[in-house]
Amino acid sequence: MLEIPIDDRQAWTTTQVNDSRPWVLPLAQSILDLVEPVVNNWRSIRGPVTDMQLTAQQSLQGRELLGDLEQELEAGCGFVLLDRLPLDRFTSEEATLAYWLIGQMIGRPMVQNVKGTLLYVGADYTKGARFSVTNARTSFHTDGAFQPQMADYIALLCLRTARSGGENQVISAYSLHKVLVERHRELMATMYGPFNFDRRGEIQQDELPTSPQSIFRWDHVRKELTMRYLHYYILEGHRKAGVALTILQQEAIAAVEQELNDPCLAVEFSIEPGQMLFSNNHWTLHNRNAFEDHQDPRRRRHYVRLWMRRCCP
Repeated sequence: MLEIPIDDRQAWTTTQVNDSRPWVLPLAQSILDLVEPVVNNWRSIRGPVTDMQLTAQQSLQGRELLGDLEQELEAGCGFVLLDRLPLDRFTSEEATLAYWLIGQMIGRPMVQNVKGTLLYVGADYTKGARFSVTNARTSFHTDGAFQPQMADYIALLCLRTARSGGENQVISAYSLHKVLVERHRELMATMYGPFNFDRRGEIQQDELPTSPQSIFRWDHVRKELTMRYLHYYILEGHRKAGVALTILQQEAIAAVEQELNDPCLAVEFSIEPGQMLFSNNHWTLHNRNAFEDHQDPRRRRHYVRLWMRRCCP
């Protein structure tokens, strides 16, 4: 258990990140110089985007150029808005390829579901879909909270925005943890204990439909907090497992939900076409407001999600 509150840049408040906006970084031309030759080559091949790879040297060079981004993800505010891919000269598919290549400079892409999907385009979540493929307001969560191994980093590329709404929100789990300790200390041990998370059908044959995971875990080796959370997945997981939440578990998730509504903890912003959002999936939670989309399918909201593992353990 994390006993001593973290008071460095990882435990930020709304005012701190809104005032300085350290999470907005420019996409350097040097990065585009690395990916554009691959994009140009792909134009004559037209194969699957995920078949395209950077060389080891290109990945290393890109990672060095994106050192400030990695530092912000690991020891800064935990999320970065990278601004931006040139959609005036890239088609949507070419921009997706460039994004895929930039992701390789930051981490190792990982599959996001049992189908082996590497790039996920985000159905009614109450009928088994993930929140990312609905236009409903989501709730604060970490991605893949039910999976045995969560993604270290997650990313979103915006290709088109909705007609209205759909703003993104981010909270630091370090700040949330600090507030929970201050106001609900008696429930912290429960939060570090197991809950049943619904796996949303992401199971192989003979696997259970739920996964026991704690909301909080402290890694004594990496000195890193990990939070696994999505309120609905816990409620549905306990229903499917046939295991009622204890009184303490009910109080614990009620406390989390209460503090997630603290306006001092969240930052809200819109991602514009061509921008890429990267975040540390261990200790930042994200949310998206409901949105109203265009009637014309060619203009509808279009985002592409990528999950990554760290290049170095």
